[in-house]
Amino acid sequence: MVADNRFDVEKDKSSAVESPESAHQIGTDHWFQAGFVLTTGVNSVFVLGYSGTVMVPLGWIGGVVGLVLAAAASLYANMLVAKLHNFRGKRNIRYRDLAGEIYGKKAYLVTWILQYINLFMINIGFLIMGGASLKACYVLFTEDHTMKLPYFTGIAGFVCILFAISTPNLSSLRVWLGCSTILSLTYIVVASVLAANDGIKSPPRDYSIQGTTTSKIFSIIGASSSLLFAFNTGMVPEIQATLREPAVENMQKALYFQFTAGSIPMFAVTFIGYWAYGSSAPAYLLSSVSGPVWLKAAANISAFLQSVISLHIFASPAYEYMDTKFGVSGGVFEFKSLSFRLAARGGYLTISSLVAALLPFLGDFQSLTGALSTFPLTFILANHMYLVAKKESLSSLQQSWHKLNVVFFSFMSLAATIAAVRLIAGDSTKYSVFADL
Repeated sequence: MVADNRFDVEKDKSSAVESPESAHQIGTDHWFQAGFVLTTGVNSVFVLGYSGTVMVPLGWIGGVVGLVLAAAASLYANMLVAKLHNFRGKRNIRYRDLAGEIYGKKAYLVTWILQYINLFMINIGFLIMGGASLKACYVLFTEDHTMKLPYFTGIAGFVCILFAISTPNLSSLRVWLGCSTILSLTYIVVASVLAANDGIKSPPRDYSIQGTTTSKIFSIIGASSSLLFAFNTGMVPEIQATLREPAVENMQKALYFQFTAGSIPMFAVTFIGYWAYGSSAPAYLLSSVSGPVWLKAAANISAFLQSVISLHIFASPAYEYMDTKFGVSGGVFEFKSLSFRLAARGGYLTISSLVAALLPFLGDFQSLTGALSTFPLTFILANHMYLVAKKESLSSLQQSWHKLNVVFFSFMSLAATIAAVRLIAGDSTKYSVFADL
């Protein structure tokens, strides 16, 4: 018995995860700031694509019901993660820390990999959309079109580097979150008004789902990934870490804000865009609207600038890791910190920009991101972690519910991955690398 106890202690030690103290600010922010961080993500420049990437494959009924169900499921899953923030009496400030505390070292590493794939791919999307916004503005004022999308993606990456080295962490975004809200409302309102005007003047649109039966099935599965991609950050513990106590209650307030008032602009522009253009709705709404050149230019510039701020939010876990690893916690203009951010964050964003320029297939990108990382992180892992952590206090019915969620979203993740790979394979025959879409 003594030997067995010794073995259990040694096993616990071997599976224990040591979480380093963060070099970034922890426990200082109001819940309203976290709510705006979450809202910045949900109303990011990606909303200009949902009419085409979500509504077109799903139609009116599937699109509306799907978005509402995705919002409800996402709120529920994020709440589960938020409730585990103080698991075992300590603040778990990173997603991988929480998984490691519940499961051990192997889960710590797997979660780390999944999360960073998720955030890296989201950041690639922001670079693609930032480049697309700049290009859309460029073509308004010139007819030669000599500059192609990869050039604008590179410009977007350069601006993101400048912003990254001048903004140390999530908490320092304060004034920029207000700017982001103004920028989001600018391109959402402009896109909605101009699209609605086009819709009023246009003949009846076709809202039928296009394609063969097989292509429809795969498109619907792929769109389901985009549905969940729309509402989830994959970094709830990292955002929650910035909140002052009580962190759980404050994060719940922030999530309620995100999924109520914070989501209204996204729903509005998505439905108006699809109503105006039907099955021909584009993957970037501002590329199809008619209206004054100066107004469309202002909306595109707003979309570009907002993508820079949004990217910084989703890149912050990578920045936090690098800063903590090398003990860099100085201010904006401290030489050591500034030079480190230039090298580390500049390198990260240079690689991201290169990948974004190589593979600018936005719709496929959203689907693959949702399949590979959003499903596992936000739904499978959230339900399973809650089941393991709270098993003693859950009824048999509640346990069965969480197990059902794990099985269902695992199946959805596999199906969505197959659908996304099929889409990418199809597009790879249409476009070359560094394509000008």
